Order: sequence, then structure tokens, then C-alpha cells
Amino acid sequence: MKTNLMKIAIKMILISFITIEVSGQPIGFRGPARSGIFNETGLLKEWPSSGPLLLWEATEIGLGYSSATVTSDAVYITGEKGPNDVLTSLSQDGKKNWEVIYGLSATNVNSPESRCTPTYSNGKIFVISGKGDLVCVTKEGKIAWTVNYYQKYNATVQRFGISESPLVVDNKVIATPGGNMASMVAFNVDNGKVIWETAPLNEGTQYTNPLLITDKGMKIIVTHTLTYIIGVNAADGKMLWKFNFGSVNDDQKGGKNYIQTPIYRDGFVFAANGYGQTSAKIKINFDGTDPTLVWKNPEINPHVGGMVLIGNYIYSSTHDSNSKGRWICVDWTTGKTMWITDWYNKGAIISADGLLYIIEEKSGHVGLVRPNSEKFDLISSFQITKGEGPYWAHPVIDKGRLFVRHGQYLAVYSVKAK
Repeated sequence: MKTNLMKIAIKMILISFITIEVSGQPIGFRGPARSGIFNETGLLKEWPSSGPLLLWEATEIGLGYSSATVTSDAVYITGEKGPNDVLTSLSQDGKKNWEVIYGLSATNVNSPESRCTPTYSNGKIFVISGKGDLVCVTKEGKIAWTVNYYQKYNATVQRFGISESPLVVDNKVIATPGGNMASMVAFNVDNGKVIWETAPLNEGTQYTNPLLITDKGMKIIVTHTLTYIIGVNAADGKMLWKFNFGSVNDDQKGGKNYIQTPIYRDGFVFAANGYGQTSAKIKINFDGTDPTLVWKNPEINPHVGGMVLIGNYIYSSTHDSNSKGRWICVDWTTGKTMWITDWYNKGAIISADGLLYIIEEKSGHVGLVRPNSEKFDLISSFQITKGEGPYWAHPVIDKGRLFVRHGQYLAVYSVKAK
């Protein structure tokens, strides 16, 4: 009897999650504006000691570090299965709708598992394979078009493989081959034809998912190349400005792996990456002149877990080594480090309803944290033990549900307040 009541309760919770999407707003990597901040309210302010209610689990989605993309009627996720990258569509209660092979997976690189989080826009799903196939898939699981932009632009695959999630802007899907033919390319969302190409800087691309800035009546795409942070006009592909981010680093022995999507607010861009690099806040100019440095801080250097800006403070983690890192808070205005603390290990961070959600990468402890510039203020935590590999996938929150991926395993929890 209790089991039946539990099933009925979970079913009612799932039904309550069905909402109508805002037409034309792409859904994908790290939520709205790729900020890591999910527009949710009415969430739990603390969790039971055993963790929030588990709604459903999915397995056999393929190996990957990508996140789930959740729409009003489906959950999309990529994974590696043997030599192929696959896109899986799940129902709102975790049942498989379909699975489609969309390209070859990465080979001969460290961690070849899928890194591309699908981007959903107006009934189409856009994905990038480990070998550089940019693919448009319909909601029914059919491939509408495909183009290998690495081959098309004679680009060199990065040392650790392709790690890009496509950005959709109006009728364009954006990808960044780098090299000596094009720094960035816009493809038509309907047929994959080239709309514009950004002039090359004759250097490789990186692992960054580009950021769209909408301000001063302009749409600007911001990303990293091997040396620069660049700003590209989303309308015509013209490079508006560039900033020599490589020159910011005090320790030139540091690696040049740029992974994090930058943060933007009110005319300022903040960029931070691991591997011993120094972070920087820069002021961009909408007149086309190059940005200027505001401050730099070598202590905030997240590895693969992202960062969020809440109020006047940036919350993230540090890359002390490949196997160790801590959590950190930095003042947005001054660049001052407010605190650094241990909590198991470094990891991914997002925010919703005024709180931080973190997952450490080594053993899968998930934490609910109160933003606090004076201390690491942990409220609740629990551990995810299923799955395999490091916990590198960024969590997702949608309609009161917390989605956490670990290898071939996806767990969905209710974090909605009663």
C-alpha cells in the first residue's frame, strides 16, 4: 500500500512539472545565458539527511561528462557508445523515446567521453561530436543536416578533444573551428549552410562554450582562442575586439587550456581557467576598441566546474592539481579573495532560487550552499554513488528537479518545496 502511494505521489509531482516553453529561447549548457543560474523559485531550503526525493534514474545513455538539456516534453543527453556519439531522448519520467548516432566519438585523447551538452531551439536539437560533426536533429530523432566543421575549415582537434556545445543565436548556430581559415562560423539552423565566417587569428580554438552578450542594442559572441578573448558581432561575424588573455598570466609556465564560459555583467567580462592560470576581469567597449584590464586574481582558477556570480560575489572552485581543488569566493568589484575552503574536492557549481548547488568531482557529494562572502556556508549534502568516472557533468535544475549525471547514469531528484 505504501509503495503504491509513493508511486502515485511521484506521478503527481511529475505531472506538475509540465510547463510551456518560451518560444525561441534556446535551452542548453548551464541554463539561461549560460550563466549557471537557473530561473527557479519555490525550491527546498534544506534537504533531508538522505538527500532529496529520487524521482527516477536512467542508465545506458552512453559515457559522458555533458549535462542534460530539459524541455517541456523531453530530456536530451549525449553519450559515447564505442566509436560513436549518440543523442538520447528521454520522457519526463525517464523512459527512452529514441536514440540516434550523430557522429564519431573522440579517439586518441584523454577522456574521450561526450562533452557536448545539446542545445534545443524551436523544435531542433543541435549537437557536436567528438570528431567535429555539427548536427541538427529533429524532435523525432531524425538527422536533418550535418556538417563536419573541423574538416571543412581544415582545423586541428585540440589535445583533449572537441568540447564545444553549440550556441544558437536567432537563425544561426555557432561553432568555433579556429586555425587559419575561420575563428568562428555561423551556420543556418534550417539547412547547415554558412551564413558568415569570422576572420582567422591563425591559432587554435579552445574548449570554451561561447557566451552571447546582449547589451546596448548589440548581440556579441564572446569566447577564447589560444591567446585571446574575442568579441564577435552575432549579426555579421565581424570581430569587434580582442583582449590578450595569455599576457595576464603571471606564471607563463601555466597551461593554456581555456574551459570556462566567461561571466558577463554591465559591460564587464570575467574569465577564469585552471592549470595555474590567472583570472581577469576586463571592461569591454561597445565602440569596437579593445577591452582594458580591471583586475586579476591567480587564486580563482576553476578546472572544469564553472562559476556563478551571485550579488557582488563570484563562487567557484580552484584547480590546485588534477586530483585536488577547493571552493572559493571572490569579490566582483575588487577581485579580492573572500575565502578559500576545502570540501572534499573541486567540482561543478550552479545556482537556483538564491542558493548554490555544488558537486565535488571525486566521490559525488552534492551540496546545498548558502551564498555567503564570509564563509563556506553548507546547508545540506548527500552522496551519489552510482555511475563511473569523475563527476564532471554540471548539474541542471528544471521545474523543481535536480538532474545529476555520472558516466552512463542520470539521477533526477525533486528539490521543489511542498
